[in-house]
Amino acid sequence: EADAAVCSRSRRAQLRLCLERLKGLVPLGAAAGRHTTLSLLTRARLHIQKLEDQERRALHQMEQLQREQRHLQRQLEKLGLERVRIDSIGSSLSSERSDSDRGES
Repeated sequence: EADAAVCSRSRRAQLRLCLERLKGLVPLGAAAGRHTTLSLLTRARLHIQKLEDQERRALHQMEQLQREQRHLQRQLEKLGLERVRIDSIGSSLSSERSDSDRGES
């Protein structure tokens, strides 16, 4: 029986310690004074849900930004190919001009 009492006191002490740690992690608002275990656990649950919602929104935004980045990358590559074509057309035109310039002299 003495062992059971020691275990029970130890569990209660452990629970108190965990609840104190939880108080440090959960925003308690204006009524940060004395909280019941139930109110603390309820606030912790709500805080966790809020964090999960924020994480979901952040992941969604990150996916959107990655899609936009891929789209812009494709546009940039397409512009790069068009520029290469324009540059090659420009260089062939300038070489034709220089050929005609040589013929006139």
